[in-house]
Amino acid sequence: MKKVGLTGGIGSGKTTVARMFQDLGVPVYNSDAEARRLMNQDVALKEQIIGLLGKEAYREGELDRPFVAGKVFGDKKLLKSLNSIVHPAVRSDFKAWAARQDTPYVLQEAAILFENGSGADFDHMILVTAPKKVRIRRIIDRDGHSETAIVERMKHQWPEKRKKALADFVIENTDLQKTRNQVLRIHGLLTHSESTPKF
Repeated sequence: MKKVGLTGGIGSGKTTVARMFQDLGVPVYNSDAEARRLMNQDVALKEQIIGLLGKEAYREGELDRPFVAGKVFGDKKLLKSLNSIVHPAVRSDFKAWAARQDTPYVLQEAAILFENGSGADFDHMILVTAPKKVRIRRIIDRDGHSETAIVERMKHQWPEKRKKALADFVIENTDLQKTRNQVLRIHGLLTHSESTPKF
């Protein structure tokens, strides 16, 4: 079974693309959702997070996400420390999950697969992209965040050019039908081809 990474900058629409793959019967591991689950349920992980951020990181046993976001997104060193705790736990959980699947390939959806050094763990990498202005508008419409806050978060992710150079497939996600066609093409290649060319 092939392990395929699905990544893209904030607002690129990778979750929309992931749903298209799911509609084709491909199991998708949503790293953000699973990380939240692990941070709330994994006792050892909770202890590490409390050790890093303090008891205020949890409220009534649940991760206080606004508190955590406020602490780490303005502090690159602290964000890196948190990622170094959470990412290995997610990676281990993904591998266990993938081993339980029975399909030609599985997808792991995550925003920073290249940035956190996970690229080598996958047989192929799919990058979802969209113009910066489009991404900002999507996030404002979806979450109501200010443009300044969004741009600040984007600074923690690699430039698109750097990620494109490492990706096996690039999906330009600006038109849903065109995106769907790209997904179908990639699915066909991953399902039927042993050696998958870039395009």
